[in-house]
Parts: sequence; structure tokens; C-alpha cells
Amino acid sequence: MDMGLRNKTALVTGSTKGIGKAIAIELAREGANVLVNGRNDEEVERIVNELKAEFPATSPQNATADIVDRQQREALFEKYPNVDILVNNMGIYEIMSYEDVDDEVWEKYFRTNVLAANGLSKFYLPNMLKNNFGRIIFIASEEAIMPSGQMPQYCMTKSMLLSLSKSLSKRTRGTEVTSNTIMPGPTLSENVYQIIDSLFPDDLAFSEKENQFMAANLPQSELQRFIKPFEIGRLVAFVSSPYATAFKGSPIRMDGGMVPTIF
Repeated sequence: MDMGLRNKTALVTGSTKGIGKAIAIELAREGANVLVNGRNDEEVERIVNELKAEFPATSPQNATADIVDRQQREALFEKYPNVDILVNNMGIYEIMSYEDVDDEVWEKYFRTNVLAANGLSKFYLPNMLKNNFGRIIFIASEEAIMPSGQMPQYCMTKSMLLSLSKSLSKRTRGTEVTSNTIMPGPTLSENVYQIIDSLFPDDLAFSEKENQFMAANLPQSELQRFIKPFEIGRLVAFVSSPYATAFKGSPIRMDGGMVPTIF
């Protein structure tokens, strides 16, 4: 299916690895010109070159910036003043007990996972409205609506993204611009792969390690495997497309059945 994204410009934050990289690849596969973002210029340039080699009809660009830093965000805006698709993927997480989360940690997570995304959205939304087309997509988590209690500082920020997305969606009334949130469940990023691989004997195939881990630690998952990053990337490509305009302020779950409720 042609997603109608050829020559659209897409900024994907945190797109040098994991879910962000997978999103960048799938958008480029659909013909979008991806602005690759990360803090390490060498890593960003490497992904830009990979996209150029795999999708030569597109024009990926280097968008190196620490988007938590306001000055670096403003420099990014000056370099790339218009985007058609903004995927707010960048974020941090860490398992922490509530007692260990001090004010500095709360503030760090708020600045990183919420304010950075809000700063980008606030800048790019007006031109999207002017052009009568645009996509703002926040990558949240099933933890936004089903906190495990293991990462209270992270869950708080992901819940906030749902509210922010819905508030922005109100601004898009009567237009072809959308603001939505995608909530992935447990995903097989590079870090997760390394962790699972290290927990079991070397002679076990990874698929068996994955099966054992899911059964012991995530029995509530109906998928009973980790979500592959490219699966999230394909969903983002669809939500970015003109065919998905009816998704307005929607929290879209791709949690592998982790959340047990209907809503």
C-alpha cells in the first residue's frame, strides 16, 4: 500500500537506534525525507548514510541536536523551519523505586520526556495548520495507562503525553492536521536484546530465551514475544499518512495485549 508520503519531510527524534531508527527506516521506505536526530553527530551521520544507501530516492538529513537544550532546539528550528511529520520518540527510562526518585529526577524526566517534545510541537504546529497538513505523533508506552510501579517518574511523563496530544488535537479542528499518541508494549530494542541474551545460557537460541523470559516475567502479554521495532515503524508510517486523518487526539495501543482493559 502506497502511504502517500513521498517527499514529505519527517523529523524523528532519537532516531539513531531502537524504535526511533525503525520509524525512520519505515518512513524512508515510504518515500519520506527523514531528518535523523540524536546527540552524537557521528551516529546521526551513520544513519543518514544508511538511509541514503537503502532508499536512494529520498533525501535524509543530519539533524544532530540535544533537543532538551532550548538553544540547540532553536538552532534546529533555524536549520529546518518546516516539517510535515514530527515524531516525538526521544525519551529516557530507568527502573527506580518511588523512594529513590528525588525532585531532580522528576524534573529531569519532565524536561526530557515532555518539555522537549512540547517545544518541538509548539514550533512546528502553526505551519502545519497553515499548510492544512501535518502529523504530530508522540511515542508513549502502555505504562502511560497501566503503571507497573517500577518507573513512576517515567510513567508520569508518558501519561502527560496523552494529555498533551489531546490538547494539541483540539487546535487542529477542521483541518487535515493530526496529533496522536502511540503506546507500544515491551519492544525488542538493542538494549533489551542484550539484556535478555545475557540472562540465559549461551547455548539457548534467542527465541527460546525470549519465550522463557516472557512466560516468567510478562505472563500478561497476549503476544508472548517482544514487539519488533519495525512493527511500530509501520504503524507510525500509517498514522503519518493521509489515510489516517480521522485519527484525532487518539491514544493508539500497540501493546501486545499487555493492557487487560477494553479502554
